[in-house]
Amino acid sequence: MDKLTKYRQYIQEFLTEQCQGKSIGGDIDSETVFDLNQDRYLLIDLGWNKHRRIYNCIIHLEIKKGKILIQRNQTDILITDELINKGVNKNDIIVGTQPPYLREYLEMSK
Repeated sequence: MDKLTKYRQYIQEFLTEQCQGKSIGGDIDSETVFDLNQDRYLLIDLGWNKHRRIYNCIIHLEIKKGKILIQRNQTDILITDELINKGVNKNDIIVGTQPPYLREYLEMSK
């Protein structure tokens, strides 16, 4: 299996695991959204809390140029660690939630 196929599988497994058994209250579901053509992967909360509509992107990951880009992480989970534990090369993970000028310092701290 090539690297890109593995990374797609790891991301889908990770987001599916995060979606399992998650209950926020109200009539709110956690759902995964996989755009396989553009390599975009989301975990969202969707539903109603009484009369209030809930739609929130919890995690947003993308694959660009063979690397996994973390676009959003609204959890306490260290996504980089989770992906590395699954087999992703740490040099293939980009923390997109940080400005480009800080990323080199984040790499040094790993």
